[in-house]
Amino acid sequence: MTGRTAPEKSPLSDSVVEALRMIVGASYVVVDPDVTATYRTDWTGRFHSGAVPVVRPASLDEVQAVVALANLEHFHVVPQGGNTGLVGGSVPTSTNSVIVSTERLRATGPIDTLGANIIVDAGVKLSELQEALRSSGWTFGVDLGARESCTIGGMVATNAGGINVVRYGTMRRQVLGIEAVLGDGTIVSHMAALEKDNTGYDLEGLLTGSEGTLGIITKVALRLRSTPKRMSTALLAVSDVSAAVRVAARLRRVLPSLDALEFMLGTGVKLVQSVFGGEMPWPVDDLTALLLVEVAGDGDVDMELAAACAFVASDLTAEPAVATGPSSRAALWRWREEHTAAIGTIGVPLKLDISLPQRAISAFIAELDTLPLSAPAIVFGHLGDGNLHVNVPGAFGRKHVSGSNGGPNTFDSPGGDDAALVTEALILELVMSHGGSISAEHGIGVAKVPYLSLGRTRAELQTFARLKAALDPNGVLNPGVLLPR
Repeated sequence: MTGRTAPEKSPLSDSVVEALRMIVGASYVVVDPDVTATYRTDWTGRFHSGAVPVVRPASLDEVQAVVALANLEHFHVVPQGGNTGLVGGSVPTSTNSVIVSTERLRATGPIDTLGANIIVDAGVKLSELQEALRSSGWTFGVDLGARESCTIGGMVATNAGGINVVRYGTMRRQVLGIEAVLGDGTIVSHMAALEKDNTGYDLEGLLTGSEGTLGIITKVALRLRSTPKRMSTALLAVSDVSAAVRVAARLRRVLPSLDALEFMLGTGVKLVQSVFGGEMPWPVDDLTALLLVEVAGDGDVDMELAAACAFVASDLTAEPAVATGPSSRAALWRWREEHTAAIGTIGVPLKLDISLPQRAISAFIAELDTLPLSAPAIVFGHLGDGNLHVNVPGAFGRKHVSGSNGGPNTFDSPGGDDAALVTEALILELVMSHGGSISAEHGIGVAKVPYLSLGRTRAELQTFARLKAALDPNGVLNPGVLLPR
């Protein structure tokens, strides 16, 4: 994948491409490598494939027909939503493939106000769902920084988490029904959206988090929540990681309306300030370690948050920065959400999405600083649920700004990709030594396949393989992702 030279033309035969055009329409099969380039490279720039067609079906029947053709003609199908993943899970590992984009599956059903749910197509973007719910009195329990690009189907396929897991849980807890085409072309559809349904195996739960290896999700029934009437946000400064973990635990106990509990360190905040500095004045006097705390409810959440800040005041090293309205709330959140963009300005980063027991977070970060990394790690994430994002900037190529001649930026990787992969292994082994998980919300993709056995037993991996063989007997869906070939 990384560093491989892409061929100019897909190895799929002209007859297969023509058959795909017959299924979805000629305009919706794209073969020009220049046009498909954005589909064939993941968000990080680390994973890319050679030239493959991009197929954009508009219905369940068209998806099924594409999968049936793949089984007949022996090519691979890679489902893709917004392509915002970080582990290469939606980019082909073989040029004997097509990318099936869900971007034309865009229907949003009416809100079931009695059942508190909504049915949406897989290609609906998270921001579009949020907009559809905005004035309804209902909200969706998962929110991500990539909301403008990520799709509901992709979020289900990766069991996405985001900023509100501390209150509502991951995508798996939001899914009440699912429609999908399995790897053998079978359609499964269980869309009654019942809160309780004990009729056999949990297919929704199985397909959630399966990363497109068992089926292509086409439609989902989602649980909705009542929209809180009020929201209050504060940025708290603490002395170190241990204090952050301690304060987070106390806040979780005393804040019943806790909606988000995010974590940042000075290294990342200062990088954000250096990139966006003219727009972002210092948020608080002490930037050593920061907690972004948000509460939401129908009562006096401002008073509730103020009381909680007073409760933990002995652990704070500066006066909290408190949002006084939507604009100041957005300004506080920007310090957290711009981390990813700021890190990307340095080069192609090593990005690891891990989770740890709360008791191990401080020791993990301390030991992380002792590892022989090519650049200091930047750590931030969702402290409320133990999910940290570990980034080594420029690990897969550092950015060098061109001279005054206006030529393109260039990247190099002084230690080579092999050095970055050694770094990846060191960090993930450290995670597991502290009883954590190598993936908290972005999935395994192809990047973490070599490390899956660190956290899963041989019996579990064999069970995964048996499920894959049963639902995708010819191995047409997303080969190399989640499970080794």
